[in-house]
Amino acid sequence: MNEFTATELMTVAASRLLKDGSVCFVGIGLPSTAANLARLTHAPEVVLIYESGPIGAKPTVLPLSIGDGELALTADTVVSTPEIFRYWLQGGRIDVGFLGAAQVDRFANINTTVIGDYANPKVRLPGAGGAPEIASQAKEVFIVLKQSPKAFVDRLPFVTSAGFLDGGDARQRAGIPGGGPTAVITDLGIMTPDPVTKELTLTSIHPGVTVEQVKAATGWDLKIAADLATTAAPQPNELAALRDLLARTAKAHGQTAGGEG
Repeated sequence: MNEFTATELMTVAASRLLKDGSVCFVGIGLPSTAANLARLTHAPEVVLIYESGPIGAKPTVLPLSIGDGELALTADTVVSTPEIFRYWLQGGRIDVGFLGAAQVDRFANINTTVIGDYANPKVRLPGAGGAPEIASQAKEVFIVLKQSPKAFVDRLPFVTSAGFLDGGDARQRAGIPGGGPTAVITDLGIMTPDPVTKELTLTSIHPGVTVEQVKAATGWDLKIAADLATTAAPQPNELAALRDLLARTAKAHGQTAGGEG
C-alpha cells in the first residue's frame, strides 16, 4: 500500500475532479497544484487559465504568483487581463473555477478578506483578487482548503466570494449567473451542496478519517450523506507526478513553494 500524506490525498482528490479538455480558471496555491497535477496525469488536454493572461499554461514548476513568468513562457497564448475577464469569464467560456479560501461557511461562501471586524480585524487576509468574479461567473467552482473549525465557520466575518449565499435559490434570486460551487475538497473529505438547500454535505470521506473527526473540524452541524463514500487512495502514478512536481518547484523556488498556500 502506498504511503501518502493528508495534503497529498487532498490534492489528488481535487485533481481528479477536473475533466480532460475542460477550461479551468486557476487560483494560486493548492488549486494550482491540483490543476497542474490533473494536466500531468489524467487530463493532458485541460486548458489552464490564470488571471494575468496566460491561456493554456503548462508550467514545469508551480508559479509563485499569477505574475510568474513561467506561466506566460509555457502558455499557448497570453492576452490582457481585461480580455481574460470580459471575453473568457464573463463570456461563459470557463468550465471550472478552481479556488482556495481562508474560510468557508455551510453554503460554500468564501472569505479571503479579514478575520474579525472589517474595520479592526484580527487578521487581514490577502484579499479577493479575481476570486469573486470567478466564483460568480464560472460554470462550476471547486474549492480546496484544509479543514478546521477556524476555516469552516458557521458565519463568515466577510463574504469575499459568493457560494450559495443563504442557501436554496438565493444565488439565482441575486442574479449571479454561474453555477456555483460543486465540490469542497479538504484534507478530511469531500463536501457537495445539497441539490435543494445548497448546504454542504459530506459525501466522501478520506481513508483513515472518521466522521467524528470531520464533524469536530467543522464549525456547524455538518450533514452526512446517507450513502457516504470513501475517497480512493492515490495511485502510484498520481503520487509520483505530484511529488516530482513539488520537488521541481522546491528546487526552483525554495522549500516554501509547492501547494501549501
